[in-house]
Amino acid sequence: MDSKIIAEVGAWVSEAQRIVALTGAGISTDSGIPDFRGPQGVWTRNPLAEKMSNIHCYLADAQVRKASWQNRLGSPAWSAQPNPGHLSLVELERAGKLHALITQNIDELHQIAGNSPERVIEVHGSMRRFMCWGCGMRGPMQAVLERVRAGEADPHCRTCGGILKSDTISFGQQLVPEVIDRAMQAAGQGDLFLAVGSSLQVYPIAGTVEVARAAGSRIVIVNAQPTPFDDLADAVLPGSISEVLPRICARPLSWKSAR
Repeated sequence: MDSKIIAEVGAWVSEAQRIVALTGAGISTDSGIPDFRGPQGVWTRNPLAEKMSNIHCYLADAQVRKASWQNRLGSPAWSAQPNPGHLSLVELERAGKLHALITQNIDELHQIAGNSPERVIEVHGSMRRFMCWGCGMRGPMQAVLERVRAGEADPHCRTCGGILKSDTISFGQQLVPEVIDRAMQAAGQGDLFLAVGSSLQVYPIAGTVEVARAAGSRIVIVNAQPTPFDDLADAVLPGSISEVLPRICARPLSWKSAR
């Protein structure tokens, strides 16, 4: 990584007053959670895994649901810990610079790392909660996983008998309009936009980059693979996010007054 570019972006971070971050699966790969579209991604290595993420397949096929519950049971996210990339965003918040953290991730590692839940905008929900497709009841995912461990291959809602799933947005499932509106509004309120570990291929959230640019934000993309917005960005930083983010977010002494 070019040290001059790192220093320049670090200066932008130091100067910024309202940083908006958008994070995707790439920020969690160094925590042991594979991404989806990368060379070693879940869908790249196992195309059938994408079928389990489709709401229509999930609702129609008990075998897909059974396989999904086994995948949830063995997910590496349960033992994953935040990495230096996550912790860098916590430092931005503690310094009073992080205006909003929009995330496409469902692992809650940002909150576990120490970011305030009210500052995190989860556009795809959380795998740590379940929801009933029938009555809408929600609760902690571990309560349902205990039933799977006890032998229920395809547990159903004990209140209405409806199909249970993780409280996440599957392919074919409608996004929550209020959450998307909040993300778009936040994207237009910053002076520096950090797109971290996202392929920036999925709309409408990929559009936050355009919203931020239109509002006058500098755009910095930190991602291992090229994105459709690289030409729009003020800086593109490839490489390991857990190495790059700490370097551009290293706190200068002037941040102490903001704490």
